Amino acid sequence: MRDATEALIVIDVQNDFCPGGALAVKEGDLIVPGINALMDEFQTVVLTQDWHPADHSSFAANHEGAEPYSVIELEYGPQVLWPVHCVIGSAGAALHRELRTDPAQLVIRKGFRPGIDSYSAFFENDRQTPTGLEGYLDSRGITQLTFVGLATDYCVAYSALDAVKLGFKAVVRRDLCRGIDLNGSLDEARAQMIDAGVVLQEA
Repeated sequence: MRDATEALIVIDVQNDFCPGGALAVKEGDLIVPGINALMDEFQTVVLTQDWHPADHSSFAANHEGAEPYSVIELEYGPQVLWPVHCVIGSAGAALHRELRTDPAQLVIRKGFRPGIDSYSAFFENDRQTPTGLEGYLDSRGITQLTFVGLATDYCVAYSALDAVKLGFKAVVRRDLCRGIDLNGSLDEARAQMIDAGVVLQEA
């Protein structure tokens, strides 16, 4: 068992991000057994979920004539327009059926505000609106975070980068993540994480 100052953050292992889902990440389901096993090493486990209203501004379907994966400018900056995914209460938004949830003490839901997307477990995409995770971890005396889940180049990377900015030590288990790799986003995210001091680990 690891020290009480360490926590495991499991990012968005949801049906819509797994094969067959609306925004499927290749091999996204293959990481579930490894994540389940890793949970036993941590005294604190946190899960996150994308949790979008149907009229969410990041959905291409809500912008007339827009194609999925195109980019528009919103008030807070560039926004990729995604296929409709992880709609509140839908089967696609549910955590993968084989993912263990009993070890988790906290589930953070993000992206529920219609006008703003949320990749990071810590902040909405305006980089200012907090999810509350930082305060929870601080109050628990946690200083080091290990990130796993989906997708490496978006929600995992954003979360790890924010963790470092907030003063946490951050580790990303690359073998327990999978990426979307949209126009080279996977290599870009890895470079950004390395530059920021995020530790990229294999098993």
